[in-house]
Amino acid sequence: MSILETRFFSTPIILESLNAMMPSSPYPRMIKVSLKGEANSLYSILEDDIEIYVDMKEFDSPGTYKIPVQWRKKGAALSVEPLQVTVDPMEITLSLDHKTSKFVSLAASFTGQVESGYNMTSYSFNPNQVIVEGPVSLMENISELSTESVDLAGRRNSFSVTVSVLNQDPLVVIRGEGTTELSGTISQIIPVRNITNVPIALTGIHDGLTGELEIKAGSIHLEGDNRDAVDRFEPAPDFLSIDCSGISEPGIYILQIIAGTAEGIRFRVEPQEVKIQIDFTGD
Repeated sequence: MSILETRFFSTPIILESLNAMMPSSPYPRMIKVSLKGEANSLYSILEDDIEIYVDMKEFDSPGTYKIPVQWRKKGAALSVEPLQVTVDPMEITLSLDHKTSKFVSLAASFTGQVESGYNMTSYSFNPNQVIVEGPVSLMENISELSTESVDLAGRRNSFSVTVSVLNQDPLVVIRGEGTTELSGTISQIIPVRNITNVPIALTGIHDGLTGELEIKAGSIHLEGDNRDAVDRFEPAPDFLSIDCSGISEPGIYILQIIAGTAEGIRFRVEPQEVKIQIDFTGD
């Protein structure tokens, strides 16, 4: 006398002969399978030996359909007798739409912050687009896809990494490998500061002459490698000056403004030149 036992498991469903159509709404991806047979042979059957599928070859226009779930034996299941196979559900409801594809741009995702004093100034993708495939009704709303997150924490050098393109909708397929190369440019932040209304001093003016500047103050643009040094800098009263030592008689002259120096700081002066009128003193 044979003793029959029952075994249960779940297995993926296969959509066969979709042709130019694709599912346009969620549907059951796993089907419950019940096997009933002799105990000594039932457990020799692998889950992959029972293939669950629905045949889509009759459907070639958009719509919602109820389709019977079918099964076929493979492998070890072919030699097992008796074997009763039951599936749950016995049919699925499937919404279909025409299949289409298009290029979609990519958006980067980042976590963390680069090292203090540095900034990521730009990034790029190679390739910068992927081809996605899906039902027309869903593809209309897809304009870009994000990549997996790249951690920027502590970075101070430019980088290039391979990242996956994230697909949040199981009804949409990314063609190819689904990856892209993300390159980021990280640069050191140069501390800068502007100081206005800095007096312009006259130096080297000859005895018996006096000078009158058209502009009596200028501006200084500071750049340095040390933020504290740039922030603490205060120009001396004669930090900006013009050298009149080469002038020996009255007239109108245009002379270059000379800036002082400070360790670790670079200066740019505006204006770079100034007009001065030289006259005799009244003595």
